[in-house]
Amino acid sequence: MRLSKSFIKTFREVGKEETARNAELLIKAGYINKEMAGVYSYLPLGLKVLRNIENVIREELNAIGCEEIQMTALQNPEPWEKSGRWNSEKMDIWFKTDLSSGGQLGLAPTHEEPITNLMKKFISSYKDLPVYTYQFQTKFRNELRAKSGILRTREFLMKDLYSFTTDEQTHNEFYEKATQAYYRIYDRLGIGDDTYKCFASGGVFSKYSHEFQTFLPVGEDKVYYNKDKSVVLNEEVLNDEVLKDLGVKREELSETTAAEVGNIFTLKYKFSEPLGLEFNDKDGKRQTVFMGCYGIGVSRVMGVIVEKYADEKGLIWPENIAPFKYYVIGIGERGEKLAQEIHDKDTENVILDDRDMRPGQKFADSELMGIPYRIVISDKTLEKGGAELTDRKTGEVKIVKLEEIK
Repeated sequence: MRLSKSFIKTFREVGKEETARNAELLIKAGYINKEMAGVYSYLPLGLKVLRNIENVIREELNAIGCEEIQMTALQNPEPWEKSGRWNSEKMDIWFKTDLSSGGQLGLAPTHEEPITNLMKKFISSYKDLPVYTYQFQTKFRNELRAKSGILRTREFLMKDLYSFTTDEQTHNEFYEKATQAYYRIYDRLGIGDDTYKCFASGGVFSKYSHEFQTFLPVGEDKVYYNKDKSVVLNEEVLNDEVLKDLGVKREELSETTAAEVGNIFTLKYKFSEPLGLEFNDKDGKRQTVFMGCYGIGVSRVMGVIVEKYADEKGLIWPENIAPFKYYVIGIGERGEKLAQEIHDKDTENVILDDRDMRPGQKFADSELMGIPYRIVISDKTLEKGGAELTDRKTGEVKIVKLEEIK
């Protein structure tokens, strides 16, 4: 990417209506644009970050035997009526639209019903199971008050995974595999050291579930944890029954705020039963498929990473999800020529700031955008042996040979 050829611009200020730090910084740095409350567009840099997060998740899910699909955002009411969740009084986050020919469609807030309905065409025998399938899909939820920037929006990118098994034991084995995959995902995304599996309410699905919560000052959830953080639970399930189940006492727990970055549910027969998802077992008897679901809000995770790493100068991206590895600036005729050569040799990893502006402005934008390493090439740096390389995270500055930039 050559900044002189891109429409992307940075901004010193954003509108007063944007109070969330993550969205404010992403807008200033040219990663996203706010269209309306709870709705954001992702610009070239922001989209690259989203895709990099996706790829980390995809690699870990594929490694445990999951298959990727792409379902529709528009929803037929029929399967939702069978589960009882088309009723807006039971699920009040729907966006629905009237068809000119009569009837209604909805914009999917989640996909349990349609994926269950789909699997009726592909699961008929125990030999067809297990099935583990996932997608990256834009979800739509009519949040009463969208807030916290991209941590809570009305339109967002989500990874939703669904498991279909013959029995609870097989489900539990996969549930643990998915849990370990989530830990690996968060480690690779740079938030693993602050992210914990958290005991939570099962909501409409079951009595209990698990969330993955990242301890964060701006988190919307209040969680409690013991000394070694082996027990973490959401405030919503802080009661005597749960404390007894977990073998902890209230006075042993400390309180903090956290942002949810994932959840896993044991659905059992919540959707397979009303939608008629069954299979013939080894004896030829009809059985109901046992289900689970596993979500990660991709755009939400992006916001959490911003909140965790950003400083007073701007964004700081972990190297493996940054849109580019190097932010290259050439000063003077010779420096500009060498900077262009570095960019042209590796356009995948290099963003070239070749705009006609003062070096100081370019330095400030490199810090605002949060690219992991800034490279400056000038007569002065060449006299010292090469290019000046600055680590955005640590601030460390050193001179490197041009051939070492990879």
